[in-house]
Amino acid sequence: MQSKEIRRLLAGFRRFRTRYFDPDSSIYRRLQGGQTPKTLMIACSDSRVDPAILADASPGEMFVVRNVANLVPPFERGGTYHGVSAAIEFAVVNLRVENIVILGHRQCGGIRSLMQNENPIEGSFVGQWMQIAAPAREKVLRDNEAADEDVLCRQCELESIAISIDNLRTFPFVQLAIEEGRLSLHGAYFDLESGELYEFDHDSRAFNSLQLD
Repeated sequence: MQSKEIRRLLAGFRRFRTRYFDPDSSIYRRLQGGQTPKTLMIACSDSRVDPAILADASPGEMFVVRNVANLVPPFERGGTYHGVSAAIEFAVVNLRVENIVILGHRQCGGIRSLMQNENPIEGSFVGQWMQIAAPAREKVLRDNEAADEDVLCRQCELESIAISIDNLRTFPFVQLAIEEGRLSLHGAYFDLESGELYEFDHDSRAFNSLQLD
């Protein structure tokens, strides 16, 4: 027997199919020949921060990667599995996206666990993954000695976006695309408490509120 939640999701799929597979104006009919998104969005897996919903994007508009704390690892050739790196390569080299956006958010659980130095499970995948943002934690603790935990987490949420942008530049194909003038990097921060969106300024390495009116 299907659970109530699964039945609700199936009802949502029926509405989706009605909206996007209408025989007179099917979006997916146009997409059957392939995808040509202009933007790679790297966002958090947090269920409250769906980038397609936040951007009111239609199918085919964005190539989306979601992971814990919207992190980008630095470029490396070692190791075995590199899901995020593979997605970045595909977006930049194959799809030739014009923008990469790192989308962070308020109340990020991954960042809070990093700031609290939590590692409840030996060999934790989350704990190891969050080490990508360890430089952000160190900087925030060094620059905000008297701040409370809530402020520290917010500052680390912001700083980790800057770290991920720095890591993007370590990928040779990303750097080449930037030098050729066909790729731009962006950082954004969604405050789910206030509904505000902030944009990363590369020169000042600060975040400024976007005025949408």
